[in-house]
Amino acid sequence: MKSQKAPKSKSGRPGLPFSLSSPPDLQAKVQKLQLAIARRAHELFEARGREHGRDLEDWLRAESELLCPVSIAMSESKDRVSVRANVAGFDQSEIEVSVEPSRVMVLGKKTRSTRTTEPGTTEPRGSHPDQILEVIDLATEVIPERVVVEWKEGELILDLPAASKNKTAA
Repeated sequence: MKSQKAPKSKSGRPGLPFSLSSPPDLQAKVQKLQLAIARRAHELFEARGREHGRDLEDWLRAESELLCPVSIAMSESKDRVSVRANVAGFDQSEIEVSVEPSRVMVLGKKTRSTRTTEPGTTEPRGSHPDQILEVIDLATEVIPERVVVEWKEGELILDLPAASKNKTAA
């Protein structure tokens, strides 16, 4: 499904530099990715002769084979939450973001191949993950409609206004 373009914020700031996905749209993609991780974890279990007790190890290995690591930095003030995600290696158009009052989801999938291999050779599975998935639970509720997103050379920066129980969103 296509992402929807975010409208200009009510504060008059320009719209987001790329599309935001609605939570249900992105959730379906996240579930598909989690199913791929589960399948790979099961393959690892099978390859070990169905030895029980190492399910977490299998899951984490499957994640490391399928997902690129993402470094997240968060800061919080009384009226804002700032999230920075290092998504180097991905283009702006390959990243989808969903913001909910208490959670941010970042999903990315490379649409182009930057790898070159010799003809007739194959790379080991998981040697170059081409996807990212980060689900960030927020300690402070935010106003999703007023998010400001910036893209700076492989870094995704989200400025999230905190929801206030005493104020109404302008």
